[in-house]
Amino acid sequence: MITYRDVGMTYGDKTILKNINLTIEDGELFVLVGPSGSGKTTLLRMLNQLTVPTAGDVYLDNRKIKTYDVRQLRLHMGYVLQDSCLFPNLTVADNVTIQLEQQGVGKQQRRERAAELLTEVDLDPDQYADRYPHELSGGQQQRVALIRALATAPKLVLMDESFSALDPVLRQKAQELVLKLHQTYRPTIVFVTHDMQEALRMGHRIAVLHQGELQQVGTPSEILRHPANDFIRQFFGGRQPHWWQLAYLVQSGLLDQVTVTDQLPVLTQFSDLITRLQTVPQLAFQYQGQGYSVTREQLLMYLGQEGSGTDARTLANG
Repeated sequence: MITYRDVGMTYGDKTILKNINLTIEDGELFVLVGPSGSGKTTLLRMLNQLTVPTAGDVYLDNRKIKTYDVRQLRLHMGYVLQDSCLFPNLTVADNVTIQLEQQGVGKQQRRERAAELLTEVDLDPDQYADRYPHELSGGQQQRVALIRALATAPKLVLMDESFSALDPVLRQKAQELVLKLHQTYRPTIVFVTHDMQEALRMGHRIAVLHQGELQQVGTPSEILRHPANDFIRQFFGGRQPHWWQLAYLVQSGLLDQVTVTDQLPVLTQFSDLITRLQTVPQLAFQYQGQGYSVTREQLLMYLGQEGSGTDARTLANG
């Protein structure tokens, strides 16, 4: 478990973070989101001692992070940056297992671990293990960076704007891959992004930061349904298209149209649809004078294409 207690950060007379109190549970995929300069990367860097708070303390498993040996702390964490940061003079397999080598793991065991992880991300180890980073595409390099972060089976993985340099197609594939790997290995992931759609899609919970202050913490549905203030309302609701709006769903072509009757409930919020489909497999409703029918499977398909991994998991388990 990670806990920030009364954390603040100043550089000279500039305040970066103000009185942050936040808890991240074990196994969460937790997103820090906000505009550039909001303090989210500074919060992340406190977890591996790249930054030390000027006020308050950060705890990992109920122990102050500043009391850990910094080398041991980092050897047991995964870290994925915007740039894949692969070592150009090392093969793919050696890049993946570099932390294992530093921990004293033998060559054969490292080789087996690299093959296992490469297979997880659809890179055939027979073809890719002995290649060098310059022989990979940008998307392949990012996949290698992801599995390198998981090679030691860390409890904690830090991801700082990891996909912002990728084109939209590769970015969506990378997001799907992280969700898949998280389901498989269950580390705690702290994920920094400035992109609100990415935050909504990825996060079990989201912390919204603005000008160094924590604005709201909640699930994607909680933040969409009950924004804490005007900043959050504008940040999550001021851009088009909005996959989480009912209008966008009915325009997707996935729903069946039905005749409007007095018995059809009138829905106006996407979150209401998700809530209702947790208890019934199919729902007929009306929206803006038109009748629609949607099954749980249709909505799961839509969420998988456009929306929140969290809401998809909620429906699947409902």
